[in-house]
Amino acid sequence: MSHPDLNLLVALDVLLTEGSVARAARRLWLSPSAMSRALARLREATGDPLLVRAGRGLVPTPRALELRERVGQLVRDAGAVLRPAETLDLSRLVRTFTLRNQDGFVENFGPELIALAGEQAPGVQLRFVPKPDRDSAPLRDGSVDLETGVVGKAMGPEVQAQALFRDRFVGVVRIGHPLCEAAITAARYAAGRHILISRRGLDRGPIDDALEPFGLRRKIVTVVGGFSEALALARASDLIASVPERYTGNLRDGMFSFPMPVSPPDTTISLLWHPRMDADPAHRWLRECVREVCAGRPAGSSN
Repeated sequence: MSHPDLNLLVALDVLLTEGSVARAARRLWLSPSAMSRALARLREATGDPLLVRAGRGLVPTPRALELRERVGQLVRDAGAVLRPAETLDLSRLVRTFTLRNQDGFVENFGPELIALAGEQAPGVQLRFVPKPDRDSAPLRDGSVDLETGVVGKAMGPEVQAQALFRDRFVGVVRIGHPLCEAAITAARYAAGRHILISRRGLDRGPIDDALEPFGLRRKIVTVVGGFSEALALARASDLIASVPERYTGNLRDGMFSFPMPVSPPDTTISLLWHPRMDADPAHRWLRECVREVCAGRPAGSSN
């Protein structure tokens, strides 16, 4: 039984990435004719044309699209196997990491994370970007290194997740709000005017489900997409915001927070990343920094 030529995997990876025989040839320092012969061998080996002519260019077949991510990972894994292990020198590390988070993360955990990373690796820059949805595409395409959030059905099946902390909902109103004047029962809470937080524009959430068994229904006056907006509205009005307690700690400064009179499910905030970054020493270090900060350990503390 003949063994396949594994060099063809490299050629296939570059061809599927470039979508052009000429560009693939330039990347691999081959002549166009040599690249064409490699494509012919790949077609014979896979039993599929892989790239077909469309006008002046080439487009991938469904089989090529199916193989693209798998082949890329195989080539990266092979490269890692054949590369000498490197010892990470944080003092010399120069790199920018992009972290995608919902509002509240930077305000509550950003200062300590920046301090911890800067103390250990002065050449590292942390770039924080907003998280408008749960789409895993930014992790998959490498435009985002790490995310934090609640694991949901929209998350790609290959994405790695590690729990950081559990959070519970609290109610929040301005100082002097009528709710501050007496014990906050489920009925008093539900009778108020409420802000619903939903990035998808839904008209109810887990708090409404928790009120239902008591025969109560809150009046949703407005729907916003994030915690900062909800708390800004509550700070300047008699509206009630209901937000995760730990995730919004600093955002609630100067406001009155109270335990929920009903018990919606706690949320688990997780750290998310693409598996191709598992073995990267610098990425592993950053993940540990985030875990330390979210665990509430002081910057620079030992495990």
